[in-house]
Amino acid sequence: MKLLRFGDAGSEKPGMLDAEGNIRDLSGFISDIDASTVDDASIAKIRELDPSALPLVSGNPRIGPCIGNPGKFVCIGLNYSDHAKESGLDIPTEPVVFMKATNCIVGPDDDTEIPRGSVKTDWEVELGFVMAKDAKYVDEADALDYVAGYCVVNDISEREFQIERGGQWVKGKSCDTFGPVGPWLVTRDEVPDPGNLSMYLDVNGSRMQDGHTRTMIFSIAHIIHYLSQHMSLQAGDIITTGTPPGVGLGMKPPTFLKAGDVVELGIEGLGDQKQTCVAAAT
Repeated sequence: MKLLRFGDAGSEKPGMLDAEGNIRDLSGFISDIDASTVDDASIAKIRELDPSALPLVSGNPRIGPCIGNPGKFVCIGLNYSDHAKESGLDIPTEPVVFMKATNCIVGPDDDTEIPRGSVKTDWEVELGFVMAKDAKYVDEADALDYVAGYCVVNDISEREFQIERGGQWVKGKSCDTFGPVGPWLVTRDEVPDPGNLSMYLDVNGSRMQDGHTRTMIFSIAHIIHYLSQHMSLQAGDIITTGTPPGVGLGMKPPTFLKAGDVVELGIEGLGDQKQTCVAAAT
């Protein structure tokens, strides 16, 4: 299934796509797509519904983040061998872990705000997934059973804030609008091999990233196993898994986003995003 959330920011309703790509309203059955409705039992109940019997959503509503109110937004850095190479860094021997603050989460087609003082706002198409249930000390062999579904994430990053200003990466990763998530949460049964998905990102119509999840260093199963040794993971948490080469920081010369730029990105079977960059409000 392809689950989604639609409507104005902060008041999204739960929905699903039918076979024709139309949005069907799930709000008569569940209150949201969130930690309380992404466990296996809840997903099974939603799957039993006849989409054609659900209310058809008319028009072209805004699509919100595909998961509501996640507790954590955990990220893995330098997880593509070809991206590590373009960054001039060694291949990590363990996953590089950092966080994005949840205030950065927006819908897949919402505007990207270039922060005040930013000179190095960058893009990163990434495969994300959402936890279906709580996890602690998970065996790698069982790890994918903890995944509710997969989604597209743009891990937008301000590189000067991230790298040149001291401290942790989080402040360059957590600016408002720096976490577009969605459009859909594609349930794990529809993604039999998350390590075999093509992905792309364009800026102003020019292809910047043309990658594939097969170049990930650490698999999703290993990431879940690894993270669960160091922190408990909860249902509804978003985890994103790194980016392929082609980020602005790796260009010669480096290239960064500015107001008016349009970013389009997507992952095979998981949908597409489109963001317009705007200047921060004064």
